[in-house]
Amino acid sequence: MPQYPLLVSPVSEADQVAVLHRGEAEMGFVRLPVDRAGLNVIPLYTEIPVVVAPKDHEISVFDEVPVAELAAEYLLQDPELVPEWRDISDQVREGTRKPLPPMDSLDAALDLVEAGLGILILPMSVARQFSRKNLRSRPVTGIAEPQIGLAWLEGNTDPVIEEFIGVVRGRTAQSSRQPSVQAAQDAAPKKVRGGAVGKGSGNGSGRGNSRSTTAAGSSAARGTTGAGKGSGAGKGSGTGTAKHTAKGAPKAGKPSGGKPQGHASRRGRR
Repeated sequence: MPQYPLLVSPVSEADQVAVLHRGEAEMGFVRLPVDRAGLNVIPLYTEIPVVVAPKDHEISVFDEVPVAELAAEYLLQDPELVPEWRDISDQVREGTRKPLPPMDSLDAALDLVEAGLGILILPMSVARQFSRKNLRSRPVTGIAEPQIGLAWLEGNTDPVIEEFIGVVRGRTAQSSRQPSVQAAQDAAPKKVRGGAVGKGSGNGSGRGNSRSTTAAGSSAARGTTGAGKGSGAGKGSGTGTAKHTAKGAPKAGKPSGGKPQGHASRRGRR
């Protein structure tokens, strides 16, 4: 649906649901779990968790690292947000863990990792996006895989959004469940008994206002993916918001060549 351009802008993980409720975006790729009140949420996929450490750290010689091997490390995240590490941490068990240093972004947390002050556990996509030559990351086992989902407000049945949801769910361009295909089928001439041909009464309509979508994680789209599983650093990063502008109303009765016509959209600001 080229008449509905999709515009994506990142938001923090902490704000990924709020932008939907505020009407700043109509859909969002969010890092789960989220508060589902007033939302529809579709789980999409999981990511591989990785541990990030300085390049000369011993993890660099392994292909993957069991979380138990990180028991003596200082995690630059809230232990409650990484319960698998919390439960085996020497410092947590002994009561010797020091408070987290000030961190206002993922970049700030990575600065501390690069300085040798601790480690981070992040989704692989985030670690790759913020990779540095002085850092190394390896998959870590024994930790729940971060999950990404698609969220939108309950009661929003806009055909364009329905089309986008179908694409995300893997429907093909010719799927009869796609709204654009249904509209084309309704508008096509109908064969009736006795040789008469009748026309369907379906009419397609396009809305001339702007729309938006939040995408997560990220765009990982993770945007900055700045907020994460810890205070300032974390397991994940934010989502992205997407806008798209409807240009004119599609005419009913003219199939679009079999291509799906849906995208996420959002109402633009005035």
